Amino acid sequence: MKEYIKEYISDIDKKITNNYHFTKEEIDDFFLKLNLFQKERIIHLVITLSYVFFTILFLFLTKYIFMLFIIFFILLIFDSFYVYHYFFLENSVQYMYKQYDKIKKNAIIKKNRKEG
Repeated sequence: MKEYIKEYISDIDKKITNNYHFTKEEIDDFFLKLNLFQKERIIHLVITLSYVFFTILFLFLTKYIFMLFIIFFILLIFDSFYVYHYFFLENSVQYMYKQYDKIKKNAIIKKNRKEG
C-alpha cells in the first residue's frame, strides 16, 4: 500500500507540474482514491490505538507477573511500526488535500483563459 500511495502521489505531482488538464473522470477517480486512503488511515488509527492500549495494559501487568514484560516489549515494537505507518498515511492524505487545491486552482486558471 505504501508504494502504491507514493506512486500515485508522484504521478499526480507530475501532472500538476506539467499543467495537465484533469478531466471530470480523473478528478472523480482522485476523490475515490482519497476516500479509500482516508478509510485506510482510520483503520490503521484504530489498530494503532488498540495496540497501544494492550501495550499499556501489559506494562501494568508486569508489576504482578514479570514474564509479561516479553509480551510488552513485543507489543512496543509493533507499536513503533504501526505509528510509523499511520503517520505515513496521515501525511500522504494531507498532501493529497494540497494536490487537490492545486488541481482546482489549475482548472480555474484554464477555465478563465478559455473564457477570456
